[in-house]
Amino acid sequence: MEISRIVESLKDQDWYEGQIEHLELLPERKAEYGQANFDERIKSFLERKGLDLFSHQSRAIKLINEGRDVIITTPTASGKTLAFNVPVFDRMLNDSDSRALYIYPTKALSQDQLETIKDMEADLGLDLEPRVYDGDTPRDQRPGIRKRSRIILTNPYGLHHYLEWHHKWKDFFSNLDFVIMDEIHSYRGVFGSNVAMLVRRMERIFDHYGSDPQFILSSATIANPLEHSRKLVGREFSLISEDSSFRGRKKFLFWNPLTNPDNSAHNQTSKLMAHFVNHDLQTLCFTLSRRLAELISEWCSGRTDAPVRAYRAGYRPEERREIEEGLRTGEIRGVSATNALELGVDIGGLDAVIISGYPGTITSSWQQAGRAGRGREDSLVVLVGFENPLDQFFLKHPREFFDREHEHAILDLDNPNITMGHLACAATELPIREGEDLRQTYSGEIDALIDNDVVQDTPNGAVFSGTYRASGAVKLDNINETTVKIIHNGKLLETMDLAQAYREAHENATLLHQGKTYIVKDFDLEEGVAEVRWKEVDYFTQAISESDLEITRQLEKKKAGDVVVSFGEVSVSEHYSHYKEKKYDRVLDVHPLELPPLEFDTECSWFHVPESILTNVEEKGLGARGGLHAIEHAIISLTPFYAMCDRWDIGGFSARNPLEEGGSIFIYDAYEGGIGIADEVYELLENLLERTYELVMDCDCEEGCPSCIYSPKCGNDNDPLDKEAAVYILEKLGERFVY
Repeated sequence: MEISRIVESLKDQDWYEGQIEHLELLPERKAEYGQANFDERIKSFLERKGLDLFSHQSRAIKLINEGRDVIITTPTASGKTLAFNVPVFDRMLNDSDSRALYIYPTKALSQDQLETIKDMEADLGLDLEPRVYDGDTPRDQRPGIRKRSRIILTNPYGLHHYLEWHHKWKDFFSNLDFVIMDEIHSYRGVFGSNVAMLVRRMERIFDHYGSDPQFILSSATIANPLEHSRKLVGREFSLISEDSSFRGRKKFLFWNPLTNPDNSAHNQTSKLMAHFVNHDLQTLCFTLSRRLAELISEWCSGRTDAPVRAYRAGYRPEERREIEEGLRTGEIRGVSATNALELGVDIGGLDAVIISGYPGTITSSWQQAGRAGRGREDSLVVLVGFENPLDQFFLKHPREFFDREHEHAILDLDNPNITMGHLACAATELPIREGEDLRQTYSGEIDALIDNDVVQDTPNGAVFSGTYRASGAVKLDNINETTVKIIHNGKLLETMDLAQAYREAHENATLLHQGKTYIVKDFDLEEGVAEVRWKEVDYFTQAISESDLEITRQLEKKKAGDVVVSFGEVSVSEHYSHYKEKKYDRVLDVHPLELPPLEFDTECSWFHVPESILTNVEEKGLGARGGLHAIEHAIISLTPFYAMCDRWDIGGFSARNPLEEGGSIFIYDAYEGGIGIADEVYELLENLLERTYELVMDCDCEEGCPSCIYSPKCGNDNDPLDKEAAVYILEKLGERFVY
């Protein structure tokens, strides 16, 4: 049955109650082809594979052959891998000493791409011995890989620890011609900022061994590819951004499960998946958590006889390979997965993709949607919106989804909480000498490390003098070094950062892990350990906190009408005072918590709401504090609309200031030192407030709901909130800002 009829048949189901909010038809796009110069053996390889180069691939190959550093940013399935593999293999065919380092953000992606490289190697009759070198590589095999492999695939986590032993890599690094960094849109925020510093450490070592490799980057579509590449690597790049590959017709459906509140979004997702599979559409469903991936797969399996599987991190590599192969061959008809399948693992083209819950960015949405499309056949994508402001905003404003630019990827190379750890690592690897870029750029941080006896200045440069292993103290995906271990019966169950542990692992908290419920018996802050015991209960716990915020330094200020907008540094203190035991939305009990406050310094954007507006709010019998608080929540929920971040990366604070006249709303980075999100809010606040007004105004609820002003992360338990006051304040701000 064709896609159009399958979509229409949804309306005949007894569980359909008008959930289709919007249907967008993305037309077919014809391919454009080009030529490039390379070895005749590669031309023969392409002919045997039946591959013609798209024009964007040929242009990338030409630029790489000219020695340029190149960033390729085109959608899923546009042939980015072939565009950088061709020039790498061309060099390998003609230079027996040439080496290439491929860096992927995940182990699974490294393993998947190894197979692609091996296939090309075998077809060309080369002996490159390509291998993956990561934490899973047996130690007895590592020396041979470093010595003989001409292509090594790894990930940033591994490189972070290997660079200290760079002398073992001398032969490889001395002959290194290419560094390939794939999926660089995933290098953003804290993780990306750490990887950018890691790259600078790598380049020092390459220079030490006399090599100057080309960097070839690939990415999903982002708003700032050249800026992001420059910050990530520290070089100027040539950009390939046009997509000249073929694209079949695609129907993109917006599905709003809120039309039937008694039938959950997750249940409806499983019904959609079963419906498509039963109509012979090979379907991939993206979920927002591991548990949902398992549940939706299980529920879908109960509605179809076709093979359906779950796929997520934590599976054994052979299990993942089996599922990937089943998708490629068509043996498996449906897979429910986390975003582990969003990146470029080769699973072939699919008939349908379900995106169960907006994944947080436009970039991720199109990455996931790009998995649908098989040759010239039509394909289908369904976005199932959840009950939160951003999902509901897009469902009600589809043009904002389809017409808007992708988000900016944000890196922060000035956060001392990130840079100082990497400087200590760099000083372990090689002395940081006077005159080199690292010493000039971070002279203040290096002086601070010297003053604290972490590094020592010597005639040869600054060298590490600490009593610990520097790389062991630096985590690439978290600034906060404090990790809490969750222990069950003497065995490690999982780990959490400190802030998450305050929320989820305080004493007597209920903790859900792989479908089982555990109760926290003891939370030892000094040891960083939470002891849990298994117990099935029918309630959950919710920690309640209050935040205090103090402005420590105003760095920038601007005026829009009579509204003052500021950016600067703040000190945040979060107090967790009690927790609730809840069953569904009903509070069963409330208990006190005794935890020291979480304190950190960060970057913040804030704006002042004039006293005249708040006075009018109160004269109308509305709550000024509740209105400010509601706007704070709505702004936070929409910030990922502009920056590649998660709502949990951002914090907020709002206050009525009778002594200063008026009120203020603060949006801050929820990380020590900041990661650049608040700076983006400062630059784009006018647009952000306009979207916030549309979101709150267009929501059908009367007093506020999770689709507009309620927040799942509110430490004050969403109290007070006043939707009507929020609308009035935003209207009056709009008159001053002129939205």
